[in-house]
Amino acid sequence: MNGTFILITIAVYFGLLLLVARITARHHTDNDAFFSGNHQSPWYIVSFGMIGASLSGVTFVSVPGMVGSIDMTYMQTCFGFFFGYLIIAHVLLPLYYRLNLTSIYTYLGKRFGNHAYKTGASFFLLSKMLGAAARLYLVCVILQHFVFDAYDIPFSATVIGTVVLIWLYTRRSGIRTIVWTDSFQTLCLLLALGLILYQVASLLDLDAAGVIKAVSENEHSRIFVFDDWHSKQNFFKQFFSGIFITIVMTGLDQDMMQKNLSCRNLKEAQKNMYCYGFSFVPVNLLFLTLGVLLLIASSQLHLTLPAKGDDILPFFAAGGYLGYPVLVLFAIGIIAAAFSSADSALAALTTSFCIDILGIERYSEQKAQKVRKYAHLLVSAVFVGCILVIEAIGSRNVIDTIYVLASYTYGPLLGLFAFGLFTRRGVRDRFIPYIAIASPVICYLTDHMVAAATGYQFGYEMLMLNGLLTFCGLAALSRKRIPDK
Repeated sequence: MNGTFILITIAVYFGLLLLVARITARHHTDNDAFFSGNHQSPWYIVSFGMIGASLSGVTFVSVPGMVGSIDMTYMQTCFGFFFGYLIIAHVLLPLYYRLNLTSIYTYLGKRFGNHAYKTGASFFLLSKMLGAAARLYLVCVILQHFVFDAYDIPFSATVIGTVVLIWLYTRRSGIRTIVWTDSFQTLCLLLALGLILYQVASLLDLDAAGVIKAVSENEHSRIFVFDDWHSKQNFFKQFFSGIFITIVMTGLDQDMMQKNLSCRNLKEAQKNMYCYGFSFVPVNLLFLTLGVLLLIASSQLHLTLPAKGDDILPFFAAGGYLGYPVLVLFAIGIIAAAFSSADSALAALTTSFCIDILGIERYSEQKAQKVRKYAHLLVSAVFVGCILVIEAIGSRNVIDTIYVLASYTYGPLLGLFAFGLFTRRGVRDRFIPYIAIASPVICYLTDHMVAAATGYQFGYEMLMLNGLLTFCGLAALSRKRIPDK
């Protein structure tokens, strides 16, 4: 019965997405619409939609689930996120708009040369594919466990079906459609979150004041960790990691910047970033609050929670403990969050692959459109493959896995952009790919050696070390100052 409810919800929801896609794609199916939304996206629509794209289905499930193991310390990272958004608004966005970029990695080509350009684009493709696949993987697992297992449908079919649905409504107008579908999906996600919180509070017989009191008095309400330098949850590790995670996973990410670059001008793009940054902190606080309330509910109901944190909210929702309304809301929430992050990822990966790798700007418009459509299909197929690989590997907490992956794959991008922005020295371009590969390898070896020798555990701060090593490698191979461009 629960599976039937979720299937009906998905069908209705997808029908609405197709309707939005049809309306927004009308008369706008060219490459300019797909890659840049014809530079006509309203900033407030972009900002609202980016909330859903950033949160994803992983946040919807993993953030409430992490409270049991690390309390509410994830907020330390979220505080860092906010300052990262300010840096993006005032350092990176002016650069991208001044150069009139479609792919942000063309900056590396202008600054260093073709090897740097291809290296940056390749690391983005790797980083985004793995991160987006990890996000969508979690949703596919939930759907498989609570819906499709009952029908003996294999996991691979669930993954293929989910990606096909996303491909269907993004294939014609790309970012032009995604800006609007993401806004619709963000609305669904936030409504689902609010109503689930209300339902859980009602189960515990708590009003708003009661929720605040119950959460603040709970043993898992701890936010700040200042006294343990070995802990991955130390405030300074989390805060500064949050800043740099935002810079690389938003500011140096074609997916998120493609939406910003679809705004009418720089000022509107900056407004978008301010609004988006301000909203991110309270939304994550609500997810963590939900996590504490679920732990309180499990204690009162004498329930044995799943060992895996990512399974706690699905356990409550699909188990019927919160009623059918929450089941429907949960389905809407995770599907909305998953689709809003996966659809923009597919569009950004297609854009980067077409412009940065294939160089389709040299083709005629007709041929370029044909190549873009085939590339979009190819990226979707690779997306499916990555999800199946992640399933084979497995992970206890997907959001932690995403940030760990980001520490290794986005680090070279951080170093490349930092060296380009903050120095005026040239670099021997042909050596840049070797530096970009060596840096994460050294980081991996350092992590294991330091842990074995001292017990110190690197957390997300590995991203900063990775970027620093790339920066130092570029500096070591740099040459005379270049003239200002």
